[in-house]
Amino acid sequence: MKLLVMSDTHGDAEVIKRVRDQHMNVDAIIHCGDSELPFDHPYLAEVKKVRGNCDRDSRFPEEELFEINGLNIFVAHGHLLNVKSTTMNLLYRSKELGADAAFFGHSHVLGAELVDNILFVNPGSLLKPRGISDKSYVVVGFESGKWTVTGYTDSGNELFTKVFELEE
Repeated sequence: MKLLVMSDTHGDAEVIKRVRDQHMNVDAIIHCGDSELPFDHPYLAEVKKVRGNCDRDSRFPEEELFEINGLNIFVAHGHLLNVKSTTMNLLYRSKELGADAAFFGHSHVLGAELVDNILFVNPGSLLKPRGISDKSYVVVGFESGKWTVTGYTDSGNELFTKVFELEE
């Protein structure tokens, strides 16, 4: 399974299209909020998406639990869970929902970690990154009990690959 995950594009529809076009072979595309586009924008068609604090269109859900290839993927922007201060609320909500992974944005800080066998990923921002100079997104894979997270710049250059093995 491969998922394209992005967040915090803040009105830049073209970057969404460009990144989508670079990764046509994924099982799903996920936007973690603050697209600042209408819910039914053509570049968000078939994208699994949630509402960020800068999204005005009320048709976006605040959070969503998607089942993709048998895995429960929790997606929230993160502002309502206070992720800039702590990811503990995100962890509790993920456990409450039975999530295998949680994808979020809001802080614009690229990162990935495995906590209590739940993968947590923030793809950073494709417009205004924090912590690194590169605008970023990730591709997340899952196979044989292992998560693989690869970070990319907005131009498609690889930043890193991290592998997380589930504990039994």
